[in-house]
Amino acid sequence: MIKLLFIGDIVGRPGREIVLSELSAMRAEHSLDFVIANAENSAAGAGITGTIARTLLSVGVDVITLGDHVWDQKGFESEISDLERVCRPANLPPGCPGRTHVIVEKSGFRLAVFTVLGRQFMGLKADCPFRAADALVASLAAERGADGIFVECHAEATSEKQALGWHLDGRAVAVVGSHTHVATGDFAVLPKGTAFGCDAGMTGSHESVLGRKIAPVIARFIDGMPRRLEVAEGDVRLSGVIVEYDPVSRWAIRCIPIQRRLEK
Repeated sequence: MIKLLFIGDIVGRPGREIVLSELSAMRAEHSLDFVIANAENSAAGAGITGTIARTLLSVGVDVITLGDHVWDQKGFESEISDLERVCRPANLPPGCPGRTHVIVEKSGFRLAVFTVLGRQFMGLKADCPFRAADALVASLAAERGADGIFVECHAEATSEKQALGWHLDGRAVAVVGSHTHVATGDFAVLPKGTAFGCDAGMTGSHESVLGRKIAPVIARFIDGMPRRLEVAEGDVRLSGVIVEYDPVSRWAIRCIPIQRRLEK
């Protein structure tokens, strides 16, 4: 069996700290073959830097995925091409720097990983996620020799995530959503063997509003005035999903959400 962990959106320093603190033990405890993490909010809650990416990779993250905040940190566009196990959303315009996918190998099993951005209620320019996923799935299997494919759908609309899950059922190890920072309760194995869930949740402070300090967010909703929305620090949790996959039958066996608190 192949076991992988997808870590939901890492938000700021608290999110990074719990990954650094807990991931090694989690890899051993759950006998994980692969760890994939969305880290697009890992730098002060918006974007990522090369230094942060290298740190996360050094403690046991195998692949870092990104989303609509991929370019939020100044200068990252010139760093991303040197980060071999970091991929930006595959359906960004083709002229964008960075890799559209990453392939990692463990015990002879080659796992391809890529992300597509949704287009409903999202601001970053992106091509059709369905067509982009179709093209990549076909090329990764036929030309790149991938034994399995993990697809992240970084999107706002649950309908778009569900539709992509059904669209790729039987062609991917898993299709897991991210972006909303709130874990959903729909994790399951679809009829043709693909693991699916709308959102893996957030890795960071859960005494917050989506990882940000509560009071300024409430005030902004009330009066609409701009405020600095700082990263919160209380009740830090690692949220994600563990997928167990049988490479012989090419079928996901389990898809289980997981959450781990940082004990201080």
